[in-house]
Amino acid sequence: MLTLSWLDAWIILGFLASVVLVGSWSARRAGQDTESFFLSGRNMPWWLLGVSMVACTFSCDTPNLITEIVRLNGVAGNWVWWAFLLTGMLTVFVYAGLWRRSGLDTDLGFYELRYSGRPAAFLRGFRAIYLGVVYNLIILGGVSLAAIKIGQIMFGLSPGMSLFFSMTGVAIYATLGGLTGSMWADFYQFAVAMTGAIFTAVYAVNSGMAEGGTTLAQLFAHSAVAPKLSMLQPSTHDFSTLMTVLILPLAVQWWNVWYPGAEPGGGGFVVQRMLSARNENHAIGGTLLFNVLHYAVRPWPWILVALASLVVFPLTPQAEQDAAQAWLTDHAAEVRQYDTDKAAMPPELREDVRLHRADARGVGSLARAFPRVDDTYLGHDIAYPGMVARMPRGWQGLIVASLIAAYMSTVATLLNWGSSYVVQDVYLRFLRPQASARHAVLVGRVTMLVMLLASAVIAFHMTTVKTIFHVLLQVGAGTGLLYILRWFWWRINVWSEVTAMVVSFIVAVFFQFCAEPLGIEAALSNAGWLKIMDFTSWKMVLGIIITTIAWVTVTYLTPPVEERTLVEFCRKIRPGGPGWRRFETVPEGAEPEGWNVPNGILCMMLGCLLVWASLFGTGYLLYGQFARGAVLLAVAAVAGGGLLLRIRAAVRA
Repeated sequence: MLTLSWLDAWIILGFLASVVLVGSWSARRAGQDTESFFLSGRNMPWWLLGVSMVACTFSCDTPNLITEIVRLNGVAGNWVWWAFLLTGMLTVFVYAGLWRRSGLDTDLGFYELRYSGRPAAFLRGFRAIYLGVVYNLIILGGVSLAAIKIGQIMFGLSPGMSLFFSMTGVAIYATLGGLTGSMWADFYQFAVAMTGAIFTAVYAVNSGMAEGGTTLAQLFAHSAVAPKLSMLQPSTHDFSTLMTVLILPLAVQWWNVWYPGAEPGGGGFVVQRMLSARNENHAIGGTLLFNVLHYAVRPWPWILVALASLVVFPLTPQAEQDAAQAWLTDHAAEVRQYDTDKAAMPPELREDVRLHRADARGVGSLARAFPRVDDTYLGHDIAYPGMVARMPRGWQGLIVASLIAAYMSTVATLLNWGSSYVVQDVYLRFLRPQASARHAVLVGRVTMLVMLLASAVIAFHMTTVKTIFHVLLQVGAGTGLLYILRWFWWRINVWSEVTAMVVSFIVAVFFQFCAEPLGIEAALSNAGWLKIMDFTSWKMVLGIIITTIAWVTVTYLTPPVEERTLVEFCRKIRPGGPGWRRFETVPEGAEPEGWNVPNGILCMMLGCLLVWASLFGTGYLLYGQFARGAVLLAVAAVAGGGLLLRIRAAVRA
């Protein structure tokens, strides 16, 4: 547990005060109207947009998540999110310009731009509540849960006190400054957060914190670390794990799974920032910078700390996990009492249950290192704050400030994004269309405060909400292809979207609650060649197949969108391509525009090569494999040069 010096305390207070000042500075301008509050007057430069986007995805739970991934599946386990670079680059070079060209207030306005009638309006309102409130609150709850864990491990704070201290600052500047205040705060917070992450990594290695030596080479040679270093395959050679971690994300997941910040075709807070850009080029440049920073710059400090944590807090050996599970089975009565009324148990027995339960989950070393942490919060993810708790006094203030910065940037973004849905897509669209600009901004600020308080309640019950969250993730399976094609195929209609949403939800609920009782989970997980994937992967693949068949069938069975709507969409957005040829109108004497998607896909592949080669080249340099690292960085340079030439040619055209 940390004991902060006065210097540390002043660093933290100074950071919080400076963030609040940013919000106050932006408050007057942000309060003018909804466009100023939610879209910064559509005047943001590309560099601020890119840093703000990456700060949004850098929460206090992000290094915790990376740590858990590395501890369980090695460095290669990160392919479950590295694969989404494909989606990110597709958004940059194909969809960013389309979104900025739309001139929408939120991405949900797309429904009434692309489709028509009451079904489109209903879908817009429903998605606003579903994404902006339900889905968003669960994400906010998860971020707040990470804050609770950090508060317990590092300061011994109660969950309530952890949330009070973490939420107070963000409530002030987010509600005052709107999107402008959030983005300027993001810029500052990202710098602080990255500084803290880098210093934590350097100290974890060079201080001998990992007790494996004081150099990277000594750390990587440690018996607990060496099996985790591969960047292309998981630490286990089990094909099922390889399929889940590497093959499936690269083959299927990136283009067909919806998740905020990684939506196929873009969406959520990423689109919100595209719409706030000065122009189309700034939208593209900001989104490109986001992907470079997100995938190539941030990961390695977290990975190094995660690898060091394997030495400091070793995994419980499998034999000990099995023995602990057997003990829990033999003492089922004591376990039930522990879950219902552990305060009445003798302290020795209570601790026995706690430690055996932790050993069964592989986190026995963490349970013993942090005896005051409730076992509800025990998991591999707490290894990161556990490493931070070992930092020396004098630097603790900076590290704590960096974690607070990571928390605040994400929460402020989610609050502004969710509130924009409630105000723009529900309140102004259906309830009070004639509301004044200042009234709408006030509603937005009140909505943000209500959502912040609701997320605190959810954080206290997050263990019970996890099931719901898994269902919501499964709902996204099968909808990605629709989100990609709806821009380029006129035949897709509102009933295609409704079908995809309804069918994916039914499939998700079925797999979550019915698959095990009906024996489907056992059949898919244990029968012959079906073992190539775990059940979680099977759920996603089957969800994609069923949902895609359903929405494509309905597309052909229902009437198309009104022709005038399609013509207007085509005129405004100019998507081009064979899917819109019948609706394109070219002024007399003008040449038809070339379709930019083939060039966009080429740029997408070059962008992926640039980022992945940079990421892995840096990794090999850290591993001491200088020749391989140098080759990959040279490949990154060539890919970057080719990308710049393609972008320059496209801009000139």
